Amino acid sequence: MESALAKQVYDKLLSVYGPQKCFLEHMTPFQLLVATILSAQCTDKRVNMVTRDLFKRWPDAESFANCGREELEQAIFTCGFYRAKADHILKAAKAIVEQFHGELPGTMEGLLKLPGVGRKTANVVLGDALGQPGFPVDTHVRRLSALIGLSDSSDPEVIESDICAVMPPETWAQFSHLLIVHGRTRCPANRPDCPGCELAKICRHTKAGKSAGMKSSAAKKTVRSSAKKASSKSAVGKNVVKKAASPARSAKKTSSKSGTGS
Repeated sequence: MESALAKQVYDKLLSVYGPQKCFLEHMTPFQLLVATILSAQCTDKRVNMVTRDLFKRWPDAESFANCGREELEQAIFTCGFYRAKADHILKAAKAIVEQFHGELPGTMEGLLKLPGVGRKTANVVLGDALGQPGFPVDTHVRRLSALIGLSDSSDPEVIESDICAVMPPETWAQFSHLLIVHGRTRCPANRPDCPGCELAKICRHTKAGKSAGMKSSAAKKTVRSSAKKASSKSAVGKNVVKKAASPARSAKKTSSKSGTGS
């Protein structure tokens, strides 16, 4: 991928939406970790509704490590996949308390050692809670990266690598937020507003659509032109037949006149 394209996309989205911040409400890095785990297959709005009460009951890793599983499952039920999410949260909290003395690890390597924590979650925590470079790849980022032409891969790790290789580390978290907000507002799945998109001039998907439209239009013109020529040839052929038949008709008329005269 060309670095110029990534920079153009970043600059344009930043000018349209302005600086963005994490959509998940939190007061501490650990709370963001929990909120991000809950956000899998769930809207940020729903997660924020749940965590407002959740973090009042259990504000830190130690309190989560000591809470009851059934109680936690009931508290996060509306976020979906509540059993698996409760399991990840409880195991991560216990690992933080037992292995990291109650402090959330501050590196990608350390975060990935926590149960239920993948690169996306780790990048969210790094970029939005710990002030370190992190480029989270969610469904919006993955989809827009392919449409725009930022990456030719569907693998989140490859997409992360492609974009981080051409953008300054200090822009990574912000770039992810900008792609997410654009995906939610202008380019939602299955109903993108390509005609009104601010990235239309540089987006690979939009340019491909225009090119296909031009080819289709040209093809239609060719078909119409061919049909017109065929129709013209047919008309010429009919005229030739008529002209060829004229002497015979003239001879018949002459013969008829001759017979009448005798």
